[in-house]
Amino acid sequence: MDRRRFIKVTTAAGFALGAGPVTSVGAAGARSAAVQATASPDVIVVGAGAFGMWTALNLQRLGARVTVVDAYGAGNSRQTSGGETRGVRTSYGDRPHGRLWTRWAGDAIRKWIEWDEMGRDRLLPQLFFNTGDLILRAETSDYIRNTRSHWDALGTPYESLTADEVAYRWPWIRFEDLAVALYEPAAGVVRARSAIESVARVFEQEGGTIQIGLASFGDRSGATLQNIAIDGGISLSAGTIIFACGPWFPKVMPALMGNRIRIPMGHVFYFAVPPGDNRFSFPSMPSYGVPGCTGWPALPPDHRGFRVRTGGRPPDDPDTSDRWIPPESHASPRQVLADHFPDLVGAAVNETRACHYESSVDGNFIVDHHPDFQNVWLLGGGSAEAFKFGPVLGEYIARRVLGIEDDPDLAAGFRLKDEEFDSRGA
Repeated sequence: MDRRRFIKVTTAAGFALGAGPVTSVGAAGARSAAVQATASPDVIVVGAGAFGMWTALNLQRLGARVTVVDAYGAGNSRQTSGGETRGVRTSYGDRPHGRLWTRWAGDAIRKWIEWDEMGRDRLLPQLFFNTGDLILRAETSDYIRNTRSHWDALGTPYESLTADEVAYRWPWIRFEDLAVALYEPAAGVVRARSAIESVARVFEQEGGTIQIGLASFGDRSGATLQNIAIDGGISLSAGTIIFACGPWFPKVMPALMGNRIRIPMGHVFYFAVPPGDNRFSFPSMPSYGVPGCTGWPALPPDHRGFRVRTGGRPPDDPDTSDRWIPPESHASPRQVLADHFPDLVGAAVNETRACHYESSVDGNFIVDHHPDFQNVWLLGGGSAEAFKFGPVLGEYIARRVLGIEDDPDLAAGFRLKDEEFDSRGA
């Protein structure tokens, strides 16, 4: 879209472009006269995670001038998107919005592959690894039935395997009384931190700006937020301001989001595999899902280890929470090894990772206006799944922000719900 078309679209949608200059902020918080006469970005995105970076890149490709502000930077170790790996599968029979997520996840897999093809010319690292995904259960359930129904309706390739077929293909996997095995051949695993770093790199190469700083609400005029305040004494103005704060939402907007977002912590372990034994490394085995656990094989070239994700611990402050997992919490993943991967019993722990999720009340994404500001958008509610949808979400959100996308059913599903968690997090 050229600049003239972009102005037409955003003007029709009610957005003001090219707001005021960068100004200094006094110690008491009052704004003083401009200290740097420079044009402001059309859009500010607060948060450089999966929601923020993919949205920023797609907004920019639609003609907007975009600045991303993040306290730590894209791909940092504290953000939800800053872990090492994330699974990309389409099995969402356990979600009320599972049909949409199944379709979007299939679209996302294709877009991850396209990104890698594009990235080779830019010398970007490979992100997507086509492992396939194996679901193992002792009995059928609504999750299994609904997943099959979604796959059948959308034409998603999958296989229903017998216990003997699982044992033949992957004899090192154990599952007592196995009754259900579903295999999704197109699924895979994405390098998470590298993905966000790659999107940020392309965003900057194509003209975007990423600024490190702690952002907060600035001046307002009626239902318009005129700017954001950034630590260090400046404010940054834009016609449209997007908050994609992940687990920081309850801190940034405590009254609005404090009881609409929960930020539990998940536990991830990377176990060392026996040297010279390729059974537990890509491409010898798929990612897997067993009751209470998901994981996948070690990936090249860094070979961090065999990944096991189990439960976690209660919420904590995302700025200060420890991201390693103490030994007293290692029993659960080791039991997974004993039950399903006995040849890894006693394996050394290469790394642990504790990361915050940010779950919404209904488990769906949040893409909506701030109720008090007509030019402010809220993006979040990843509910442990948003990362894989990044390439699709970014396109949808950018088009919606610019008034190009107008699907009322999608918008209703992604609205900020009136319902809240209770004070105990239930």
